[in-house]
Amino acid sequence: MITVAGKGYQTLIECRQRGRLLRRQGFTIDQVAIVLGLDYPFSPLRLYRYATGLTATQVVAAYAQRDPGRSTLRESRLYDYEAWPDSGRRPSIFALRLLAQIYQTHPARLVAPANIARYALRDRGALLEEAE
Repeated sequence: MITVAGKGYQTLIECRQRGRLLRRQGFTIDQVAIVLGLDYPFSPLRLYRYATGLTATQVVAAYAQRDPGRSTLRESRLYDYEAWPDSGRRPSIFALRLLAQIYQTHPARLVAPANIARYALRDRGALLEEAE
């Protein structure tokens, strides 16, 4: 496992480069996120952002395009979602659905399997249903 404390921007650059190389080799976004997760101790949500090569600013802009007319996602809230459950805030099912569209995956893949149990039963069902 690579140590990343105090190396946020450098880690982002490394992950983006590695993700780009893997995608050129035919890896899917899901596969890139899995590979990055072998070396970086991040939440699935952050790993998917890095796997796609997107900055937080780009994700926020894409989120706003998919949810026009509503209060939109801020970068600080995205970081909160990415830090959950260790800190931060749990992403709503609605937010996970939009982020999954941006990251080209299923919402359940954006949450560690052990943390799906932290959602209400109804929401867990929706997450797991969409992953099938």
